[in-house]
Amino acid sequence: MAAGSDHGEAVLSVKDLNVRFRVPDGEVHAVCGVDMHVASGETVAIVGESGSGKSQSMMAAMGLLAANGWAEGAIHYRGRNLVGLSTRKLNHIRGEKITMIFQEPMTSLDPLYKVGRQLAEPLIHHSGMSRRQARQRAVELLDLVQIPEPGRRIDAYPHELSGGQRQRVMIAMALANDPDILIADEPTTALDVTIQAQILELLNELKDRLGMAIIFITHDLGIVRHMADRVYVMREGEVVEEGPMARVFTDPQHDYTRMLLAAEPTGHKPPVPETTPVLLSGEDLVVTFHTPGGFLSGETHDLKAVDRVSVTLRRGQTLGVVGESGSGKSTLGRALLRLLPIEGGIHFEDQDLTEVDMRKARHLRRELQLVFQDPFGSLSPRMTVGQIVTEGLLVHEPQLSAAERDRRAVEALKEVQLDPAMRNRYPHEFSGGQRQRIAIARTMILKPKVVVLDEPTSALDRSVQKEIVELLRGLQRAHDLSYIFISHDLAVVRAMADEVMVMKDGRVVEQGPTEAIFADPQELYTKALMAAALEGVVLDTGVQEMPAQA
Repeated sequence: MAAGSDHGEAVLSVKDLNVRFRVPDGEVHAVCGVDMHVASGETVAIVGESGSGKSQSMMAAMGLLAANGWAEGAIHYRGRNLVGLSTRKLNHIRGEKITMIFQEPMTSLDPLYKVGRQLAEPLIHHSGMSRRQARQRAVELLDLVQIPEPGRRIDAYPHELSGGQRQRVMIAMALANDPDILIADEPTTALDVTIQAQILELLNELKDRLGMAIIFITHDLGIVRHMADRVYVMREGEVVEEGPMARVFTDPQHDYTRMLLAAEPTGHKPPVPETTPVLLSGEDLVVTFHTPGGFLSGETHDLKAVDRVSVTLRRGQTLGVVGESGSGKSTLGRALLRLLPIEGGIHFEDQDLTEVDMRKARHLRRELQLVFQDPFGSLSPRMTVGQIVTEGLLVHEPQLSAAERDRRAVEALKEVQLDPAMRNRYPHEFSGGQRQRIAIARTMILKPKVVVLDEPTSALDRSVQKEIVELLRGLQRAHDLSYIFISHDLAVVRAMADEVMVMKDGRVVEQGPTEAIFADPQELYTKALMAAALEGVVLDTGVQEMPAQA
């Protein structure tokens, strides 16, 4: 850190860092001449959109670049340059003095080993502890990161823990050897807002207690506002702005920083009149999953994922469905489209869908469509964009000629603001936001009346989220569409929906006009969601994070 800092001497200093990757058609210059410094006890945020180079900068510091990548420049940890160090020498620093936690703990934890064993390994390797000593220390670490019943949870497998608990295990693993620096790469993006706030609060507490520095890599400026002392803003591999958090947020100097700060979805959808005809409704809906009780037990347990929920969706209306993972919101959306077995009544216009064989009623499938969270997972990598967008026409309008299908594909791509000339490319050639536009075009080409949007923006950068929200609004106005918008991102829901339904444990705990719910929530659970999403704190609701499996 610069002289005179409140946080003291620099523990990590980056000077003229360049990161390059060798690819079939040349080289990609991912990080371009970056300078950074981090002091003991300081929280520094590195922010920017996907592809900005923020993660690769720190992967270079850890010596974790892909095999086709290399770093040039200097990365000094307490005066020692890490660039060019052998793996053996790096291993004395990473995992002990500099540690890293990643976005998705399920891909970082070995599913075949209990979490206690995974916690013990770095203690045995770096600290020379016996297995008994390492196990005792592992229990202490689980207690430190506030996992309940640590003596029992130490023998759990990763899949037996909730997402928040798995992330706490990753934090415990990172803290095992009392590091100087903790690098957190998007550690809360995959978590619900209340669990996200708990993890952020935990990291702040641990930083203050242990005196370590934290480098927070994120595209979420709300997190930066509550976590960081200083901020580096990166774009296309370069640092375009740096400074104290308060100054960067109140007086940004670079146009890109101003764009990021303005990228929060804004605006409000006016409610549709109560006289507007009801398009889709569900009465006392129940979805039950039958799960095995255990190995060779022969017993099954019934889980009510949706428990006596009623829904009314009017023409042109957007119903926002919010709640944490496991609340039943996605299950409800699929059930309304008759994609799951269901009890209760579902009516679309004047038809009772529970009495219709949906396999034969193709016209209903056309009018009731679904857009998924992950466009890359829902788009076939073997098909061109043109083939993907027109695939539904082969089923619903088989009489169309190839030329007519192609003409319709051009229209659909234009409507989602993509260049039709790109329709002969494949999904991997597009960004996340472009792939989501392709998924929306595939839906819109069928001219549906109801679209269920299941977390359609959660995997996207904030600026891209704003663009997708504006696109969906425009399509709704143009085609008088009705949306069921499922999300745990309340800022996006507030911008999209004119009515909000809050779900918990398969039930509706609160419902009403969007602005009324946001301005004056009545239920403690709703208040907790609002506080976690909008204020960065968690209210005491009596709601505790539960394991995925007891």
